[in-house]
Amino acid sequence: MAPLALARVVLSALLGLVVLRTPTWACLLCFTTFAERLRICQMFAGVDSPELQKCEEVFTAAFQGLSDIEINYEERSHLHDSFTQMTHSLQEMAAAQGSFEVAFPVAAEKIRKVIVQLKEVQACIPPCGLQEVSRRFRCRGCYSTVCDLPLDCPVQDVTVTRGDQAMFSCVVNFQLPEKEITYSWKFAGGGLRTQDLSYFREVPRAHGYLARIRPAQPNHRGTFSCVIKHDQRPLARLYFFLNVTGPPPRRETELQLKFREVLRWASRDAEMIEPWRPSLGELLARPEALTLSNLFLLAGVAALASASATLLVWMFFRWYFSGN
Repeated sequence: MAPLALARVVLSALLGLVVLRTPTWACLLCFTTFAERLRICQMFAGVDSPELQKCEEVFTAAFQGLSDIEINYEERSHLHDSFTQMTHSLQEMAAAQGSFEVAFPVAAEKIRKVIVQLKEVQACIPPCGLQEVSRRFRCRGCYSTVCDLPLDCPVQDVTVTRGDQAMFSCVVNFQLPEKEITYSWKFAGGGLRTQDLSYFREVPRAHGYLARIRPAQPNHRGTFSCVIKHDQRPLARLYFFLNVTGPPPRRETELQLKFREVLRWASRDAEMIEPWRPSLGELLARPEALTLSNLFLLAGVAALASASATLLVWMFFRWYFSGN
């Protein structure tokens, strides 16, 4: 009897593999286990029933329309919960002697309605960047993917007159994560317009999304690069080619230019980018500059001004009444 029972178990397993040979790209396979699918057909048709094959055909046909579904990656858990509820419902119908020919199409239709109500996949925004917000999950293969865009953004041209200020804004046109975002800057000098990382060196003083050079000089001509990272993972690399135009100042001789180049330290070249410290007018003109630290600074200045005015008024009245 023992060999017969073992053979029956093996036969059931093999039948299960044939019965549930759902294509590997189906959402049914992504969000249910082999054991769950096998158990459902066995409960409907019986372990050794010839109806097991028919159960497979009806099961596959019912969920065939979910073969090429693509959903928002953040909605995976929601869809997984819906499939879990579906399997429990099918098991209850099987226990109640229901018909799988009726149960499977109804279950598939309910899943389709759930998918329609899920949050839509956000479109990729060219031309560059690792856009996690647009990550999607594909049932054809049960995997997730992001936009097929390069990490390097096109080079932007920035032209300023010698002695003026050059400003770089390291912003992208897609949504970034809210936390753990960092910015780092690099420079490739010598007038190079390049995206080859081997030519760049770190600029240690710049760590924000805004940076500036003032006054801009001919030796600043080259490519500046800003790297946006989330938890040390690069999301985008932006490039700015700075072209400084204009003649040298009046009465400046060639000897003076060479003397100035000799006195310019390498460390100063490495720190050519200043961190952007906006004035009060720039804060009011640029709403994005009102960071938390800048708001505290403005509040402190306002409080100090109010206290000073109160002190002056008190001293005036004291002097006035003491004289009388």
